[in-house]
Amino acid sequence: MPDPAESLFLTDRCPLLSSVSVLACPYERDQDVPVPGKPRRRLPAGEAMIDGGERSFARVLGRWDVLVIAFGAMIGFGWIVRTGDFITRAGTLGASAAFLIGGVVVGLVGLTYAELVSAMPHAGGEHNYVLRALGTRPAFVTSWMLVLGYVSVVAFEAVALPQSLSYVFPELPAGPLWSVAGEDVFATWTGVGVLGATVMTTVNYIGVRPAAVFQSLAVLFLLAVGATLLLGSFLGGDLANMRPLVSAAPSGVLSVLVAVPFLFVGFDVIPQSAGEIGLPFRRIGKLLVLATCAATAWYVLIVLTVGSGLPPEALARSELAAGDGMNALWNSRTMGTLLVLGGVAGILTSWNGFLLGASRLVHAMASSGMLPSWFGKIHPRFDTPSNAILFVGGLSLIAPLFGEKMLTWLIDAGGFAVVVAYLMVSTSFLVLRYREPDMPRPFRVRCGRTVGGLALMLSLGLAVLFLPGMPSGLDWPSEWIILGGWALLGAVWLFGLPRTTTPRGQRTPTGTEHSVCRDDTR
Repeated sequence: MPDPAESLFLTDRCPLLSSVSVLACPYERDQDVPVPGKPRRRLPAGEAMIDGGERSFARVLGRWDVLVIAFGAMIGFGWIVRTGDFITRAGTLGASAAFLIGGVVVGLVGLTYAELVSAMPHAGGEHNYVLRALGTRPAFVTSWMLVLGYVSVVAFEAVALPQSLSYVFPELPAGPLWSVAGEDVFATWTGVGVLGATVMTTVNYIGVRPAAVFQSLAVLFLLAVGATLLLGSFLGGDLANMRPLVSAAPSGVLSVLVAVPFLFVGFDVIPQSAGEIGLPFRRIGKLLVLATCAATAWYVLIVLTVGSGLPPEALARSELAAGDGMNALWNSRTMGTLLVLGGVAGILTSWNGFLLGASRLVHAMASSGMLPSWFGKIHPRFDTPSNAILFVGGLSLIAPLFGEKMLTWLIDAGGFAVVVAYLMVSTSFLVLRYREPDMPRPFRVRCGRTVGGLALMLSLGLAVLFLPGMPSGLDWPSEWIILGGWALLGAVWLFGLPRTTTPRGQRTPTGTEHSVCRDDTR
Protein backbone atom coordinates (compact mmCIF):
# COMPACT_ATOMS: atom_id res chain seq x y z
CA MET A 1 0.00 0.00 0.00
CA PRO A 2 1.19 3.58 -0.56
CA ASP A 3 2.87 5.52 2.18
CA PRO A 4 0.21 7.01 4.51
CA ALA A 5 1.80 10.42 4.28
CA GLU A 6 1.58 10.29 0.47
CA SER A 7 -2.09 9.27 0.62
CA LEU A 8 -2.83 12.10 3.05
CA PHE A 9 -1.10 14.57 0.73
CA LEU A 10 -3.10 13.40 -2.27
CA THR A 11 -6.46 13.56 -0.52
CA ASP A 12 -5.64 16.90 1.09
CA ARG A 13 -4.80 18.46 -2.27
CA CYS A 14 -7.71 16.69 -3.96
CA PRO A 15 -10.98 17.08 -2.00
CA LEU A 16 -12.88 15.05 -4.60
CA LEU A 17 -10.78 12.00 -3.75
CA SER A 18 -10.77 12.40 0.02
CA SER A 19 -13.47 9.79 0.45
CA VAL A 20 -12.07 7.39 -2.14
CA SER A 21 -9.79 4.61 -0.97
CA VAL A 22 -6.59 3.77 -2.82
CA LEU A 23 -6.87 0.35 -4.43
CA ALA A 24 -4.40 -2.35 -3.64
CA CYS A 25 -2.12 -3.59 -6.38
CA PRO A 26 -3.95 -5.60 -9.05
CA TYR A 27 -2.81 -9.18 -9.05
CA GLU A 28 -2.66 -12.17 -11.32
CA ARG A 29 -4.42 -15.37 -10.41
CA ASP A 30 -2.65 -17.22 -7.61
CA GLN A 31 0.29 -14.85 -7.88
CA ASP A 32 2.14 -13.17 -5.05
CA VAL A 33 1.06 -9.62 -4.41
CA PRO A 34 4.01 -7.18 -4.23
CA VAL A 35 3.51 -4.71 -1.39
CA PRO A 36 6.41 -2.33 -0.67
CA GLY A 37 7.88 -2.93 2.79
CA LYS A 38 5.91 -6.11 3.45
CA PRO A 39 6.56 -9.81 2.75
CA ARG A 40 4.88 -11.22 -0.30
CA ARG A 41 1.70 -13.19 0.35
CA ARG A 42 -0.57 -15.24 -1.84
CA LEU A 43 -4.15 -14.42 -2.76
CA PRO A 44 -6.31 -17.21 -4.16
CA ALA A 45 -8.05 -16.60 -7.46
CA GLY A 46 -11.44 -15.00 -7.03
CA GLU A 47 -10.80 -13.46 -3.61
CA ALA A 48 -12.44 -10.07 -3.23
CA MET A 49 -10.10 -7.25 -2.32
CA ILE A 50 -10.87 -5.02 0.64
CA ASP A 51 -9.69 -1.42 0.50
CA GLY A 52 -10.02 0.88 3.43
CA GLY A 53 -12.97 -1.09 4.76
CA GLU A 54 -14.76 -1.00 1.39
CA ARG A 55 -15.44 -4.09 -0.68
CA SER A 56 -13.92 -4.13 -4.13
CA PHE A 57 -14.21 -6.45 -7.12
CA ALA A 58 -12.94 -10.03 -7.22
CA ARG A 59 -10.46 -10.71 -10.03
CA VAL A 60 -12.01 -13.83 -11.55
CA LEU A 61 -11.86 -13.16 -15.32
CA GLY A 62 -9.29 -15.08 -17.36
CA ARG A 63 -7.98 -14.68 -20.91
CA TRP A 64 -10.87 -16.46 -22.65
CA ASP A 65 -13.42 -14.60 -20.52
CA VAL A 66 -11.95 -11.24 -21.49
CA LEU A 67 -11.84 -12.07 -25.19
CA VAL A 68 -15.42 -13.37 -25.44
CA ILE A 69 -16.83 -10.49 -23.37
CA ALA A 70 -15.21 -7.91 -25.68
CA PHE A 71 -15.89 -9.76 -28.95
CA GLY A 72 -19.46 -10.60 -27.97
CA ALA A 73 -20.12 -7.00 -26.97
CA MET A 74 -18.81 -5.72 -30.32
CA ILE A 75 -20.89 -8.15 -32.39
CA GLY A 76 -24.34 -7.69 -30.92
CA PHE A 77 -27.35 -7.81 -33.26
CA GLY A 78 -26.68 -4.92 -35.64
CA TRP A 79 -25.30 -7.33 -38.23
CA ILE A 80 -28.69 -9.05 -38.36
CA VAL A 81 -30.93 -5.98 -38.38
CA ARG A 82 -28.96 -3.53 -40.52
CA THR A 83 -26.91 -5.60 -43.03
CA GLY A 84 -29.47 -5.34 -45.83
CA ASP A 85 -29.80 -1.59 -45.30
CA PHE A 86 -26.01 -1.17 -45.36
CA ILE A 87 -25.61 -3.09 -48.63
CA THR A 88 -28.54 -1.26 -50.26
CA ARG A 89 -27.09 2.13 -49.33
CA ALA A 90 -23.40 1.56 -50.06
CA GLY A 91 -23.15 -1.57 -52.22
CA THR A 92 -21.49 -4.79 -51.11
CA LEU A 93 -17.93 -3.57 -51.61
CA GLY A 94 -18.79 -0.06 -50.39
CA ALA A 95 -20.26 -1.36 -47.12
CA SER A 96 -17.28 -3.67 -46.63
CA ALA A 97 -14.92 -0.74 -47.22
CA ALA A 98 -16.83 1.37 -44.68
CA PHE A 99 -16.38 -1.35 -42.08
CA LEU A 100 -12.68 -1.68 -42.88
CA ILE A 101 -12.16 2.09 -42.62
CA GLY A 102 -14.16 2.18 -39.43
CA GLY A 103 -12.18 -0.79 -38.14
CA VAL A 104 -8.92 1.07 -38.75
CA VAL A 105 -10.21 4.13 -36.87
CA VAL A 106 -11.48 2.04 -33.97
CA GLY A 107 -8.27 -0.02 -34.09
CA LEU A 108 -6.10 3.08 -33.66
CA VAL A 109 -8.27 4.23 -30.78
CA GLY A 110 -8.09 0.69 -29.44
CA LEU A 111 -4.29 0.88 -29.36
CA THR A 112 -4.48 3.94 -27.12
CA TYR A 113 -6.90 2.06 -24.88
CA ALA A 114 -4.56 -0.96 -24.81
CA GLU A 115 -1.69 1.12 -23.46
CA LEU A 116 -3.83 2.98 -20.94
CA VAL A 117 -5.60 -0.09 -19.57
CA SER A 118 -2.26 -1.80 -18.97
CA ALA A 119 -1.04 1.28 -17.10
CA MET A 120 -4.28 1.82 -15.14
CA PRO A 121 -5.99 -1.58 -14.89
CA HIS A 122 -8.96 -0.58 -12.76
CA ALA A 123 -12.73 -0.57 -13.07
CA GLY A 124 -13.96 2.52 -14.88
CA GLY A 125 -11.54 2.56 -17.82
CA GLU A 126 -11.89 5.87 -19.65
CA HIS A 127 -13.01 7.59 -16.49
CA ASN A 128 -9.61 6.96 -14.88
CA TYR A 129 -7.60 7.93 -17.97
CA VAL A 130 -9.28 11.29 -18.55
CA LEU A 131 -9.38 12.11 -14.83
CA ARG A 132 -5.63 11.62 -14.59
CA ALA A 133 -4.82 13.49 -17.80
CA LEU A 134 -7.37 16.30 -17.99
CA GLY A 135 -9.09 16.63 -14.63
CA THR A 136 -12.51 16.28 -13.09
CA ARG A 137 -14.95 17.94 -15.46
CA PRO A 138 -13.52 16.49 -18.69
CA ALA A 139 -13.56 13.08 -16.98
CA PHE A 140 -17.22 13.54 -16.07
CA VAL A 141 -18.19 14.60 -19.60
CA THR A 142 -16.32 11.65 -21.11
CA SER A 143 -17.75 9.12 -18.67
CA TRP A 144 -21.29 10.49 -18.90
CA MET A 145 -21.29 10.40 -22.71
CA LEU A 146 -19.89 6.87 -22.65
CA VAL A 147 -22.59 5.78 -20.21
CA LEU A 148 -25.10 7.05 -22.78
CA GLY A 149 -23.35 5.02 -25.47
CA TYR A 150 -23.43 1.89 -23.32
CA VAL A 151 -27.01 2.40 -22.17
CA SER A 152 -27.98 2.93 -25.82
CA VAL A 153 -26.58 -0.50 -26.69
CA VAL A 154 -28.30 -2.16 -23.71
CA ALA A 155 -31.59 -0.50 -24.64
CA PHE A 156 -31.03 -1.35 -28.33
CA GLU A 157 -30.79 -5.05 -27.48
CA ALA A 158 -34.01 -4.86 -25.46
CA VAL A 159 -35.74 -3.68 -28.66
CA ALA A 160 -33.83 -5.98 -31.02
CA LEU A 161 -34.73 -9.15 -29.10
CA PRO A 162 -38.48 -9.10 -29.86
CA GLN A 163 -37.80 -7.92 -33.42
CA SER A 164 -35.53 -10.91 -34.08
CA LEU A 165 -37.93 -13.40 -32.51
CA SER A 166 -40.68 -12.03 -34.79
CA TYR A 167 -38.76 -13.66 -37.68
CA VAL A 168 -39.05 -17.05 -35.97
CA PHE A 169 -42.55 -16.44 -34.59
CA PRO A 170 -44.37 -14.21 -37.13
CA GLU A 171 -47.46 -14.00 -34.90
CA LEU A 172 -45.50 -12.55 -31.98
CA PRO A 173 -46.67 -8.92 -32.40
CA ALA A 174 -50.15 -8.90 -30.85
CA GLY A 175 -52.18 -6.56 -28.71
CA PRO A 176 -51.54 -3.11 -30.19
CA LEU A 177 -50.82 -0.47 -27.55
CA TRP A 178 -49.90 2.78 -29.34
CA SER A 179 -47.81 4.17 -32.21
CA VAL A 180 -44.41 5.88 -32.08
CA ALA A 181 -43.18 7.75 -35.19
CA GLY A 182 -45.69 5.80 -37.30
CA GLU A 183 -44.66 2.39 -35.93
CA ASP A 184 -47.16 0.33 -33.93
CA VAL A 185 -46.09 -0.93 -30.48
CA PHE A 186 -47.53 -4.29 -29.41
CA ALA A 187 -48.07 -5.67 -25.91
CA THR A 188 -46.52 -9.11 -26.54
CA TRP A 189 -43.58 -7.57 -28.43
CA THR A 190 -42.93 -5.17 -25.55
CA GLY A 191 -43.32 -7.95 -23.00
CA VAL A 192 -40.55 -10.00 -24.59
CA GLY A 193 -38.17 -7.03 -24.44
CA VAL A 194 -39.01 -6.26 -20.81
CA LEU A 195 -38.63 -9.93 -19.84
CA GLY A 196 -35.24 -10.12 -21.56
CA ALA A 197 -34.07 -6.98 -19.77
CA THR A 198 -35.14 -8.45 -16.44
CA VAL A 199 -33.26 -11.72 -17.04
CA MET A 200 -30.04 -10.04 -18.21
CA THR A 201 -30.07 -7.62 -15.28
CA THR A 202 -30.50 -10.53 -12.88
CA VAL A 203 -27.61 -12.51 -14.43
CA ASN A 204 -25.26 -9.54 -13.99
CA TYR A 205 -26.55 -8.78 -10.51
CA ILE A 206 -25.63 -12.18 -9.09
CA GLY A 207 -21.98 -12.04 -10.21
CA VAL A 208 -19.51 -11.48 -13.03
CA ARG A 209 -18.52 -15.16 -13.12
CA PRO A 210 -22.00 -16.42 -14.18
CA ALA A 211 -22.13 -13.57 -16.70
CA ALA A 212 -18.76 -14.65 -18.17
CA VAL A 213 -19.85 -18.32 -18.46
CA PHE A 214 -23.05 -17.24 -20.19
CA GLN A 215 -21.00 -15.06 -22.55
CA SER A 216 -18.71 -17.95 -23.50
CA LEU A 217 -21.58 -20.27 -24.43
CA ALA A 218 -23.36 -17.61 -26.48
CA VAL A 219 -20.20 -16.60 -28.38
CA LEU A 220 -19.40 -20.23 -29.26
CA PHE A 221 -22.88 -20.66 -30.74
CA LEU A 222 -22.54 -17.34 -32.58
CA LEU A 223 -19.22 -18.45 -34.14
CA ALA A 224 -20.76 -21.74 -35.25
CA VAL A 225 -23.56 -19.83 -37.02
CA GLY A 226 -21.02 -17.54 -38.69
CA ALA A 227 -19.05 -20.54 -39.98
CA THR A 228 -22.28 -22.00 -41.40
CA LEU A 229 -23.05 -18.74 -43.21
CA LEU A 230 -19.55 -18.62 -44.69
CA LEU A 231 -19.79 -22.20 -45.91
CA GLY A 232 -23.18 -21.44 -47.47
CA SER A 233 -21.67 -18.50 -49.34
CA PHE A 234 -19.02 -20.75 -50.88
CA LEU A 235 -21.59 -23.39 -51.84
CA GLY A 236 -24.57 -21.31 -52.95
CA GLY A 237 -23.38 -17.71 -53.33
CA ASP A 238 -23.34 -15.78 -56.61
CA LEU A 239 -20.94 -12.92 -57.32
CA ALA A 240 -23.53 -11.36 -59.63
CA ASN A 241 -25.73 -10.67 -56.60
CA MET A 242 -23.08 -8.30 -55.24
CA ARG A 243 -23.61 -5.73 -57.98
CA PRO A 244 -23.51 -2.80 -57.76
CA LEU A 245 -20.31 -3.17 -55.76
CA VAL A 246 -20.33 0.50 -54.69
CA SER A 247 -23.27 2.90 -54.62
CA ALA A 248 -23.12 5.94 -56.87
CA ALA A 249 -23.87 8.35 -54.00
CA PRO A 250 -20.97 8.99 -51.57
CA SER A 251 -23.53 9.53 -48.82
CA GLY A 252 -24.26 5.81 -48.95
CA VAL A 253 -20.79 4.82 -47.75
CA LEU A 254 -20.80 7.67 -45.23
CA SER A 255 -24.12 6.54 -43.77
CA VAL A 256 -22.59 3.12 -43.10
CA LEU A 257 -19.41 4.66 -41.71
CA VAL A 258 -21.27 6.69 -39.08
CA ALA A 259 -22.91 3.50 -37.81
CA VAL A 260 -19.53 1.84 -37.25
CA PRO A 261 -18.71 3.47 -33.86
CA PHE A 262 -21.99 2.22 -32.41
CA LEU A 263 -21.60 -1.26 -33.88
CA PHE A 264 -17.93 -1.57 -32.90
CA VAL A 265 -18.22 -0.20 -29.40
CA GLY A 266 -17.45 -3.08 -27.08
CA PHE A 267 -13.67 -3.42 -26.97
CA ASP A 268 -13.75 -0.74 -24.25
CA VAL A 269 -15.75 -3.09 -22.03
CA ILE A 270 -12.33 -4.58 -21.20
CA PRO A 271 -11.11 -1.37 -19.49
CA GLN A 272 -14.42 -1.08 -17.65
CA SER A 273 -14.04 -4.55 -16.16
CA ALA A 274 -10.26 -4.35 -15.65
CA GLY A 275 -10.76 -4.46 -11.88
CA GLU A 276 -12.07 -8.02 -12.26
CA ILE A 277 -9.42 -9.36 -14.67
CA GLY A 278 -6.79 -11.69 -13.23
CA LEU A 279 -4.17 -11.41 -16.01
CA PRO A 280 -0.81 -9.70 -16.52
CA PHE A 281 -1.42 -6.11 -17.52
CA ARG A 282 0.40 -6.38 -20.85
CA ARG A 283 -1.81 -9.29 -21.90
CA ILE A 284 -4.96 -7.25 -21.26
CA GLY A 285 -3.82 -4.73 -23.89
CA LYS A 286 -3.10 -7.46 -26.42
CA LEU A 287 -6.53 -9.04 -25.93
CA LEU A 288 -8.18 -5.68 -26.53
CA VAL A 289 -6.44 -5.31 -29.91
CA LEU A 290 -7.25 -8.92 -30.86
CA ALA A 291 -10.95 -8.45 -30.09
CA THR A 292 -11.08 -5.34 -32.32
CA CYS A 293 -9.48 -7.17 -35.27
CA ALA A 294 -11.82 -10.15 -34.85
CA ALA A 295 -14.93 -7.94 -34.83
CA THR A 296 -13.80 -6.08 -37.98
CA ALA A 297 -13.34 -9.39 -39.79
CA TRP A 298 -16.78 -10.53 -38.62
CA TYR A 299 -18.66 -7.52 -40.00
CA VAL A 300 -16.87 -7.64 -43.36
CA LEU A 301 -17.60 -11.38 -43.57
CA ILE A 302 -21.31 -10.83 -42.91
CA VAL A 303 -21.63 -8.13 -45.58
CA LEU A 304 -19.88 -10.22 -48.25
CA THR A 305 -21.75 -13.45 -47.52
CA VAL A 306 -25.22 -11.87 -47.33
CA GLY A 307 -24.45 -9.82 -50.45
CA SER A 308 -23.60 -13.01 -52.33
CA GLY A 309 -26.86 -14.64 -51.28
CA LEU A 310 -29.47 -12.02 -52.20
CA PRO A 311 -29.84 -9.91 -55.37
CA PRO A 312 -30.47 -6.14 -54.92
CA GLU A 313 -34.24 -6.39 -55.40
CA ALA A 314 -34.52 -9.12 -52.75
CA LEU A 315 -32.38 -7.07 -50.36
CA ALA A 316 -34.67 -4.09 -50.79
CA ARG A 317 -37.74 -6.19 -49.89
CA SER A 318 -36.17 -8.04 -46.97
CA GLU A 319 -36.90 -6.98 -43.40
CA LEU A 320 -34.16 -9.24 -42.02
CA ALA A 321 -31.63 -9.60 -44.82
CA ALA A 322 -29.13 -11.75 -42.94
CA GLY A 323 -31.77 -14.39 -42.19
CA ASP A 324 -33.13 -14.29 -45.73
CA GLY A 325 -29.58 -14.46 -47.09
CA MET A 326 -28.87 -17.61 -45.09
CA ASN A 327 -32.18 -19.02 -46.30
CA ALA A 328 -31.23 -18.34 -49.94
CA LEU A 329 -27.68 -19.68 -49.62
CA TRP A 330 -28.84 -23.00 -48.18
CA ASN A 331 -32.30 -22.99 -49.80
CA SER A 332 -33.70 -23.78 -46.37
CA ARG A 333 -35.99 -21.80 -44.09
CA THR A 334 -34.55 -23.77 -41.17
CA MET A 335 -31.07 -22.39 -41.86
CA GLY A 336 -32.48 -18.87 -41.92
CA THR A 337 -34.04 -19.52 -38.52
CA LEU A 338 -30.71 -20.89 -37.27
CA LEU A 339 -28.98 -17.66 -38.27
CA VAL A 340 -31.60 -15.58 -36.49
CA LEU A 341 -31.04 -17.67 -33.37
CA GLY A 342 -27.35 -16.84 -33.79
CA GLY A 343 -28.45 -13.23 -33.92
CA VAL A 344 -30.29 -13.74 -30.65
CA ALA A 345 -27.02 -15.06 -29.21
CA GLY A 346 -25.38 -11.87 -30.49
CA ILE A 347 -28.06 -9.80 -28.76
CA LEU A 348 -27.41 -11.55 -25.47
CA THR A 349 -23.61 -11.29 -25.69
CA SER A 350 -23.74 -7.58 -26.45
CA TRP A 351 -26.43 -6.99 -23.86
CA ASN A 352 -24.42 -8.86 -21.24
CA GLY A 353 -21.13 -7.14 -22.07
CA PHE A 354 -22.50 -3.61 -22.05
CA LEU A 355 -24.58 -4.08 -18.94
CA LEU A 356 -21.34 -5.18 -17.30
CA GLY A 357 -19.36 -2.24 -18.74
CA ALA A 358 -21.97 0.46 -18.09
CA SER A 359 -22.48 -0.57 -14.48
CA ARG A 360 -18.72 -0.56 -13.77
CA LEU A 361 -18.39 2.89 -15.33
CA VAL A 362 -21.27 4.28 -13.24
CA HIS A 363 -19.68 2.67 -10.17
CA ALA A 364 -16.33 4.33 -10.95
CA MET A 365 -18.00 7.74 -11.28
CA ALA A 366 -19.70 7.27 -7.93
CA SER A 367 -16.44 6.13 -6.33
CA SER A 368 -14.82 9.36 -7.50
CA GLY A 369 -17.60 11.46 -6.01
CA MET A 370 -19.06 12.45 -9.41
CA LEU A 371 -22.36 10.62 -8.85
CA PRO A 372 -24.25 9.91 -5.62
CA SER A 373 -22.62 7.26 -3.45
CA TRP A 374 -25.70 5.03 -3.89
CA PHE A 375 -24.39 4.08 -7.35
CA GLY A 376 -21.06 2.93 -5.88
CA LYS A 377 -22.41 0.19 -3.62
CA ILE A 378 -20.75 -3.24 -3.93
CA HIS A 379 -23.05 -6.13 -3.10
CA PRO A 380 -21.74 -7.87 0.06
CA ARG A 381 -22.42 -11.35 -1.32
CA PHE A 382 -22.02 -11.12 -5.10
CA ASP A 383 -19.19 -8.51 -5.27
CA THR A 384 -21.02 -6.66 -8.06
CA PRO A 385 -21.97 -2.95 -8.33
CA SER A 386 -25.55 -3.89 -7.58
CA ASN A 387 -27.17 -0.45 -7.59
CA ALA A 388 -25.41 0.61 -10.79
CA ILE A 389 -26.62 -2.59 -12.45
CA LEU A 390 -30.18 -1.88 -11.35
CA PHE A 391 -29.93 1.66 -12.75
CA VAL A 392 -28.69 0.57 -16.19
CA GLY A 393 -31.01 -2.43 -16.33
CA GLY A 394 -33.94 -0.23 -15.36
CA LEU A 395 -33.30 2.09 -18.31
CA SER A 396 -33.32 -0.89 -20.68
CA LEU A 397 -36.79 -1.82 -19.41
CA ILE A 398 -38.15 1.43 -20.86
CA ALA A 399 -36.80 1.09 -24.44
CA PRO A 400 -39.25 -1.58 -25.73
CA LEU A 401 -42.14 0.80 -24.98
CA PHE A 402 -41.02 2.95 -27.95
CA GLY A 403 -41.14 0.19 -30.57
CA GLU A 404 -38.88 -0.57 -33.55
CA LYS A 405 -38.19 3.08 -34.39
CA MET A 406 -36.11 3.27 -31.24
CA LEU A 407 -33.45 1.10 -32.93
CA THR A 408 -32.37 3.83 -35.35
CA TRP A 409 -32.50 6.57 -32.72
CA LEU A 410 -30.30 4.60 -30.34
CA ILE A 411 -27.72 3.68 -32.99
CA ASP A 412 -27.20 7.29 -34.09
CA ALA A 413 -27.36 9.04 -30.70
CA GLY A 414 -25.28 6.34 -29.02
CA GLY A 415 -22.73 6.39 -31.85
CA PHE A 416 -22.13 10.12 -31.43
CA ALA A 417 -21.69 9.70 -27.66
CA VAL A 418 -19.12 6.96 -28.20
CA VAL A 419 -17.12 9.07 -30.69
CA VAL A 420 -16.95 11.90 -28.12
CA ALA A 421 -15.46 9.42 -25.64
CA TYR A 422 -12.94 8.26 -28.27
CA LEU A 423 -11.86 11.88 -28.79
CA MET A 424 -11.29 12.41 -25.09
CA VAL A 425 -9.38 9.16 -24.59
CA SER A 426 -7.12 9.87 -27.58
CA THR A 427 -6.43 13.34 -26.17
CA SER A 428 -5.67 11.87 -22.74
CA PHE A 429 -3.31 9.36 -24.32
CA LEU A 430 -1.31 12.17 -25.93
CA VAL A 431 -1.35 14.32 -22.78
CA LEU A 432 -0.04 11.49 -20.62
CA ARG A 433 2.65 10.62 -23.18
CA TYR A 434 3.84 14.24 -22.93
CA ARG A 435 3.30 14.87 -19.22
CA GLU A 436 4.23 11.46 -17.82
CA PRO A 437 6.65 9.82 -20.25
CA ASP A 438 8.02 7.55 -17.51
CA MET A 439 4.67 6.25 -16.30
CA PRO A 440 4.81 2.42 -16.19
CA ARG A 441 3.19 1.10 -19.36
CA PRO A 442 3.32 -2.73 -19.55
CA PHE A 443 1.79 -2.51 -23.05
CA ARG A 444 3.50 0.37 -24.83
CA VAL A 445 2.36 1.39 -28.32
CA ARG A 446 5.16 1.95 -30.83
CA CYS A 447 5.18 5.41 -32.44
CA GLY A 448 2.72 6.40 -29.73
CA ARG A 449 2.39 10.07 -30.60
CA THR A 450 1.74 9.25 -34.25
CA VAL A 451 -0.87 6.61 -33.36
CA GLY A 452 -2.50 8.92 -30.82
CA GLY A 453 -2.55 11.83 -33.28
CA LEU A 454 -4.15 9.70 -35.99
CA ALA A 455 -6.72 8.33 -33.54
CA LEU A 456 -7.57 11.88 -32.47
CA MET A 457 -7.93 13.25 -36.01
CA LEU A 458 -9.91 10.30 -37.31
CA SER A 459 -12.23 10.37 -34.30
CA LEU A 460 -12.79 14.07 -34.90
CA GLY A 461 -13.59 13.31 -38.54
CA LEU A 462 -16.20 10.76 -37.46
CA ALA A 463 -17.73 13.24 -35.04
CA VAL A 464 -18.18 15.81 -37.81
CA LEU A 465 -20.28 13.32 -39.80
CA PHE A 466 -22.97 13.43 -37.10
CA LEU A 467 -23.41 17.22 -37.18
CA PRO A 468 -26.38 19.06 -38.76
CA GLY A 469 -25.96 19.72 -42.46
CA MET A 470 -24.01 16.53 -43.10
CA PRO A 471 -25.67 13.82 -45.25
CA SER A 472 -25.47 11.47 -42.28
CA GLY A 473 -26.24 14.03 -39.55
CA LEU A 474 -28.41 13.19 -36.55
CA ASP A 475 -32.16 13.43 -37.10
CA TRP A 476 -34.09 16.30 -35.60
CA PRO A 477 -35.77 16.27 -33.17
CA SER A 478 -35.75 12.65 -31.90
CA GLU A 479 -32.01 11.94 -31.78
CA TRP A 480 -31.06 15.40 -30.56
CA ILE A 481 -33.70 15.11 -27.83
CA ILE A 482 -31.98 11.95 -26.57
CA LEU A 483 -28.59 13.71 -26.50
CA GLY A 484 -29.98 16.93 -25.04
CA GLY A 485 -31.97 15.18 -22.34
CA TRP A 486 -28.95 13.13 -21.30
CA ALA A 487 -26.75 16.25 -21.24
CA LEU A 488 -29.23 18.11 -19.04
CA LEU A 489 -29.38 15.18 -16.63
CA GLY A 490 -25.57 15.12 -16.40
CA ALA A 491 -25.42 18.89 -15.88
CA VAL A 492 -27.15 18.43 -12.53
CA TRP A 493 -23.94 16.81 -11.20
CA LEU A 494 -21.34 18.38 -13.50
CA PHE A 495 -21.55 21.95 -12.22
CA GLY A 496 -21.14 20.80 -8.65
CA LEU A 497 -17.69 19.39 -9.36
CA PRO A 498 -14.38 21.24 -8.94
CA ARG A 499 -12.70 22.33 -12.16
CA THR A 500 -9.60 20.25 -11.50
CA THR A 501 -8.40 17.71 -8.99
CA THR A 502 -4.88 19.05 -8.49
CA PRO A 503 -2.93 22.24 -9.10
CA ARG A 504 -1.77 22.87 -12.64
CA GLY A 505 1.35 20.95 -13.55
CA GLN A 506 0.90 18.28 -10.90
CA ARG A 507 -0.08 14.75 -11.85
CA THR A 508 -3.75 14.04 -11.31
CA PRO A 509 -4.29 10.92 -9.20
CA THR A 510 -7.43 8.88 -9.53
CA GLY A 511 -9.64 7.10 -7.11
CA THR A 512 -8.01 3.90 -8.32
CA GLU A 513 -4.40 4.90 -7.77
CA HIS A 514 -1.98 2.46 -9.33
CA SER A 515 1.45 4.00 -9.53
CA VAL A 516 2.61 2.25 -6.35
CA CYS A 517 2.05 -1.13 -7.97
CA ARG A 518 4.85 -2.97 -9.65
CA ASP A 519 4.19 -5.15 -12.68
CA ASP A 520 6.72 -7.94 -13.18
CA THR A 521 5.26 -9.02 -16.50
CA ARG A 522 7.00 -6.42 -18.66
